[in-house]
Amino acid sequence: MVKDRLKVFFFAVVDNAKPAHVPIAGHFKLSKSQCPKNEEEREEMNKVPYSSAVGSLMYAMVCTRPDIGYAVGVVSRFLSDPGKEHWEAVKWILRYLRGTAKRSLCFGNENLKLIGYSDSDMAGDVDSRKSTL
Repeated sequence: MVKDRLKVFFFAVVDNAKPAHVPIAGHFKLSKSQCPKNEEEREEMNKVPYSSAVGSLMYAMVCTRPDIGYAVGVVSRFLSDPGKEHWEAVKWILRYLRGTAKRSLCFGNENLKLIGYSDSDMAGDVDSRKSTL
């Protein structure tokens, strides 16, 4: 079901693109300064299915793909006024999903031990200079 929901975006956006190996690459430094600065740029971005794509990514994240959680959180910050760089990041996540579509999380029936790790990106939010997890 998740695959069917995202299939439209895969074919339209990343069909011939090389699959990505990480959910979001380090070269994406997304900020408010990359939002459209004039009406012409806003009109151009209104033609892009940004909200629908991010919504579909959120659905996939909640249902079957927790590995894209951080990346989806980053691109969802710009739902109200996305720019071209934000759209490129969404396409990157779609390329990652396309490249990892046949992978799955498997849990064995032996005793599982839950271990959690956390990392901060030290002022990674370039707009507020706050650290995010």
